[in-house]
Amino acid sequence: MALRSRRLPAREPRARPSDHRLPPCGRRVLSYHISFDPAELDVELIHAFLSGSYWSPGIPRHTVERAIAHSLCVGAYAKDEEGKNEQVAFARVITDRATFAYLADVFVLPAHRGQGVARQMLEALQAHPELQGLRRWALFTRDMQPLYAKLGWEPYPHPDRLMVREDAEVYSR
Repeated sequence: MALRSRRLPAREPRARPSDHRLPPCGRRVLSYHISFDPAELDVELIHAFLSGSYWSPGIPRHTVERAIAHSLCVGAYAKDEEGKNEQVAFARVITDRATFAYLADVFVLPAHRGQGVARQMLEALQAHPELQGLRRWALFTRDMQPLYAKLGWEPYPHPDRLMVREDAEVYSR
């Protein structure tokens, strides 16, 4: 089932400690919209961000493309004064669409952080019709627990039951 994109109002940016190293957006953002349309995804941007992230350093582009193709993805897009849309955020869900969903690869470009874009994107995912009635959602995060807690996420109540099989060096071999 295709979803229509949802227009969101832009908010005034708040300074964040990490923004001093990056150039400002350069144009005033007039509006954001959230879309589940895979054709709108900027795979080059997504790959560039993920390959430099702490959770998937060096991830090959073909792996990102395959992950996107087999996931439910959402993007947030900014429209500037010239009317140009550009992707500023991304998230994907790996799911069977019946019982379980794993939230992964959530990011917002630094110039657009602190404006509620991640929250709006995650709320849209959680409201997606194909993700209703799931028994469990899961995610891994090193530093964004406060954001997820505001959306009803909690630490796993039974860590003794949770196991993982991880190969942290898979992209560097």
